[in-house]
Amino acid sequence: MKPKIGIVVCGLYENKQFVTNTYIQSVRYAGGLPFLIPLVKSNTVIRDYIQLCDGFLFCGGADITPLLFGQEPVNGIGETNITLDIFQIRLMKNVLQAKKPVLAICRGIQILNVACGGTIYQDISLKPGDTLNHMQRSDSRKDISHKVTVKPGTILHQIAGSVLYTNSFHHQVLDILGDGLIASAHTSDETIEAVEMPEQSFVVGVQWHPEAMYRTSSTMRELFYRFVQAA
Repeated sequence: MKPKIGIVVCGLYENKQFVTNTYIQSVRYAGGLPFLIPLVKSNTVIRDYIQLCDGFLFCGGADITPLLFGQEPVNGIGETNITLDIFQIRLMKNVLQAKKPVLAICRGIQILNVACGGTIYQDISLKPGDTLNHMQRSDSRKDISHKVTVKPGTILHQIAGSVLYTNSFHHQVLDILGDGLIASAHTSDETIEAVEMPEQSFVVGVQWHPEAMYRTSSTMRELFYRFVQAA
């Protein structure tokens, strides 16, 4: 049986819940069996999903309600949905408690950080110092945007080595890291681009979108493969 990977709903639109197809394809091509995890408000159902799935993929999406990481909204915050935020944070906490492998992408890395008690800059303009443009405007989402330097001794370093080039589609960045997390990669402006949880077998969060680069980057394919294998 292939590892069962729970792909957590990306967002809500009118009366629909959605997951972008590239996440599903990336899990399937990496050898996993994709399951879509919708927003549910039942603790029992959440526990059932955790028992069912061998690993969980938290996808990109909109901003997180600032009150959930101890702040009030400031200029620069985007659209939020507190119902989705609470569900994903609660699910993440339960997944971590169960020690299931996690790959958290873009919004996902922010959900991971908040679930562990960390905080987020509501807009990158609020981060001290000069910053790069982290919201690229390219013809294709698979195009690379900036260089990322990876910390030795991390899972990401085993996969990518010391340097990799990634796409970039975010206006928020991590600030204070949550409990148990370490920064495993940065851009030249000291923006945290990846985190890991060393006490667990595979908990990796990345700020870029590897699913959009899956077909063009062997490194991104290896990241998904290692995640699925850990599951």
